Amino acid sequence: TESESEKLLHLEDILHKRVIGQNEAVKSIARAVRRARVGIKDPNRPIGSFIFLGPTGVGKTELSKALAEAMFGNENSIIRVDMSEYMESHSVAKLIGAPPGYIGHEDGGQLTEAV
Repeated sequence: TESESEKLLHLEDILHKRVIGQNEAVKSIARAVRRARVGIKDPNRPIGSFIFLGPTGVGKTELSKALAEAMFGNENSIIRVDMSEYMESHSVAKLIGAPPGYIGHEDGGQLTEAV
């Protein structure tokens, strides 16, 4: 198997095998992951939290899956949130949970439960 240092060294090439036309995004993601893995950042913080924006079909989900596959060996090692489900201001409760005093506030939201 490929060592982690080899993966980090060639991460952009690995991602470009699956993601086409998103050079800046791939470069930014690879740089952030390398920073996190080589100890330049606080080890108590997450490797990264990435928000990919854009119209359908530009490679947001594919980049996420390619990164998960490259780093964790499984493209399903992501938390995917379809933001089109949160168009109304009150629907944010589905994401982070209802505030205290509201029915279901102890249940948490889709994002908070996944994390």
